[in-house]
Amino acid sequence: MAAVITSVVDETSGTNQGKVGDIVDINGTGLGTTTTVNFGGTTVTPTSVSNILVKFVVPATAPCSGQVQVSVKLSNGTLSNGQSFFIISAPSTVSSSPAILPPAGGLLTVLGTGFAAGGQVAVGSAGTVAFAAGGSNTSVTVTAPAHTPTGCSDSQQITVTTAGGTGTAGTSFVTYQNPPTLTSTAPTSGTVGDPVTINGSCLDNLVSVTYTDSTGTHTEPDLTASSSGTFILSTVPGGTLVPDPVNPGTITVTTSGGTATIPFTIT
Repeated sequence: MAAVITSVVDETSGTNQGKVGDIVDINGTGLGTTTTVNFGGTTVTPTSVSNILVKFVVPATAPCSGQVQVSVKLSNGTLSNGQSFFIISAPSTVSSSPAILPPAGGLLTVLGTGFAAGGQVAVGSAGTVAFAAGGSNTSVTVTAPAHTPTGCSDSQQITVTTAGGTGTAGTSFVTYQNPPTLTSTAPTSGTVGDPVTINGSCLDNLVSVTYTDSTGTHTEPDLTASSSGTFILSTVPGGTLVPDPVNPGTITVTTSGGTATIPFTIT
């Protein structure tokens, strides 16, 4: 009786897709005298044989990715029909954007290869996020989970896992940053052009400093943040700054981690 293969199923994925090292089931009839499995251009010795099931392991000599044909050879030298099997390559990551996220998390794009199969993006201790198959093979965008760093910021490693395996660790990271804290300004009041030192913590990765008075918000274009993240050298910006005894004014600092506001009197 001729050998007939009806399906080829990877035991890990439950589909006809898998990776090197996976156990694969060849289902069919007339398979009991199978001697070898033809896996693309490679001959593989089966791990078990019965009339309706042959098992083998995807060899290390398999292509990195793509479609191969699977068939069996019987002891009488005849071959079965072929069935398609798809090798899924292990994913890799090369970079991510943005480089810094607030504690609430947010959209995170990971660049690399091997993403089309779908899987999970793990963001360090923050957690994992699933993504569907069928998208880009080189880019995936997920909503990174929330994470409150110890201190002002910490770095979380990004790894991607698909049916093809888990990407190599240590190639891509994202930093979570706590919002700034403002403790004082020196001086506590000023007019256009006056230098102002803004003191606090977590002031690194500065985005903007704005001064608000009764006429609106004015952005300070010339800023210097300390490398320690504990102070900002600023200047009261130009514009129509109007003293207001009822609403004397504020300074708002925005970093990659969030915003904070402190009173500052416009004189």
